[in-house]
Amino acid sequence: MSDAPLIAFQNVTYTYPHSGARSGTPTNPALEQLDLQVPAGEYLALLGQNGSGKSTLARHCNALLLPQQGHVLVTGLDTREPAFQRSIRETVGMIFQQPENQIIATIVEDDVAWALTVRGMPASEIVVRVNEALEAVGLSHLRKRSPQHLSGGQRQRLAIAGVLALRPRCIIADEATSQLDPLSRQEIVALLHRLHQEYGLTIIHVTHLLEETVRAERVLVMEQGRIIMQGTPAAIFADLARLRALKLIVPEPLELAERLREAGIPIASTALTEEAIAEELTR
Repeated sequence: MSDAPLIAFQNVTYTYPHSGARSGTPTNPALEQLDLQVPAGEYLALLGQNGSGKSTLARHCNALLLPQQGHVLVTGLDTREPAFQRSIRETVGMIFQQPENQIIATIVEDDVAWALTVRGMPASEIVVRVNEALEAVGLSHLRKRSPQHLSGGQRQRLAIAGVLALRPRCIIADEATSQLDPLSRQEIVALLHRLHQEYGLTIIHVTHLLEETVRAERVLVMEQGRIIMQGTPAAIFADLARLRALKLIVPEPLELAERLREAGIPIASTALTEEAIAEELTR
């Protein structure tokens, strides 16, 4: 992982226009004087409840939103400069809650090819990239199928393939698992980790689910537009009382580990999953 920041926030403040107009009350910024650096190749998890600012932060990373104060730089390019925005969006791809919003075509492989076609790439290059992207997300065998006949998890994989075909350096998954069943959610999280490990992609994983962050390299906890905690998953989960105060649901394995420690059973702080806790108990 390079030490040079792929994405840098410099004193960024952003308030949604007219968000307090109806009530007549002052509007709190969605982001407030935020500084952040994301090194190339990092797996970063943004954790927080709805309204904490994590999705607003994510949308600033590829110029979907632009700072009202401060600067966001992607590979050194300022997101507020219109001439840079296409390059920035090809560097940083986004996956959203609803994959249907990113699916254009009526055939799986055509959907992956769509963004490449509109950019005027040669047909031979499109074929190579589509094949690579479908293989990476495990959808090669469904390439001729209609997206309407895919499961929710498969549609989310298709959305990821469409972004991968552009060969970005970073993928942001903005609550990309929130509409999925538990098994599909686990599969998408595992896919993001595999893309990070095998392709060296920077991953920014936006979620309100603590269990989705246990394998991240760094976790940021947001509240009211600010970063209030950051560190490794083990460091963040060492303060479960604070996470509960932020109305985040503590997963059962972490609850179990906490109770075992209170009972005097030594459980390492890095044991964040059922498997890791079981291993601690057998020592």
